[in-house]
Amino acid sequence: MDMKPNHHIKAIFFDLDGTLRHSVPSGGDVFSDYVSSLGLHVNSEDRLRAARWEHFYWASSVDLRDDLLAHSGETEKFWIEYSRRRLVALGIPPSTSKELAAQVSAHMGEMYKPESVVPDDVRRVLPELKQAGYLMVVLSNRDKPFHEVLESHGITGFFHFSLAAGEVGIYKPEPGVFKHALERADVAAQESAYVGDNYFADVVGARRAGLRPVLYDPNGIFPEADCTAIKSFDELKSVLEVL
Repeated sequence: MDMKPNHHIKAIFFDLDGTLRHSVPSGGDVFSDYVSSLGLHVNSEDRLRAARWEHFYWASSVDLRDDLLAHSGETEKFWIEYSRRRLVALGIPPSTSKELAAQVSAHMGEMYKPESVVPDDVRRVLPELKQAGYLMVVLSNRDKPFHEVLESHGITGFFHFSLAAGEVGIYKPEPGVFKHALERADVAAQESAYVGDNYFADVVGARRAGLRPVLYDPNGIFPEADCTAIKSFDELKSVLEVL
């Protein structure tokens, strides 16, 4: 049966990384596995806490802005500091985290070579949404345009346009980047949904701009999220009908 867009939602804005496109294996898993291989105890609660921290950090957090400012042009030092922070988030004592940060960062830089994957559920649902008449846009916190990423995965044709936050100098969760995308798409916020995997960037930002947030949380990182949440894109069709 063909889908029909409801009278509320006309446009769907999507996050890119972690939503439409995944890195496999995830950097968090490889990071935590390596820490465990060093003889440090890391349990499932530690991994969940670190994953939540990671989402918070990359949501244009104060810590991220401070690190970018402190290590401008010093990529290696930035990633060492990031590794130190993530070790602490894993529950590793601060002194040990400081000692291991450079080693862990070097391991990730040398060994982490993920594959870029569009999950099967995304590939199933995008054509159905397009056929149903939804206007679809990709809005990412990347610094630069990412047309080639969509092209490489064969999904460019599903989207009206794509926008990197760096193109306008405003990053999620700031509402300005959402409002810029809404204006370009010529749709109202109340007629639009935003689907993303980062509660702190995507849900908070979408709400600030008046869009209806849908949290894509396949790994249960945000079990207490106060918003509509899905674990698979296969759930998105029915969710859109009741937003």
